[in-house]
Amino acid sequence: MYEDFFADRLSELRAKKNVSAREMSLALGQNASYINCIENRKAFPSMQLFFYICEYLGITPQEFFSTPDTEDSRSKKELPQSLYQLTEVQLSLLSQLVESFCEKEALSAENISVHYRE
Repeated sequence: MYEDFFADRLSELRAKKNVSAREMSLALGQNASYINCIENRKAFPSMQLFFYICEYLGITPQEFFSTPDTEDSRSKKELPQSLYQLTEVQLSLLSQLVESFCEKEALSAENISVHYRE
């Protein structure tokens, strides 16, 4: 089951990068048929080689296992960085807003105790 997913995902990501299995194998310092063996379910990489594969593909291990159905949207990936640009008041408001969503309460002006004025 996991071997099939791994092989298919590797093949998909390699094709997106537009490199041959042979080219990728050699770039990873392996024999020319190494990636082909993985994609044909005859081999499975070590953890160290898996990290090298991810580095070669320019992705994180989490991204390797994320499929279009499970991938975070771009805004979710960018959100943590944009939080550093907020003031303490803005962070407090945002925190209250998120808590409100998590509690599945109807969001209204009364739910937010801190008011932000520019």
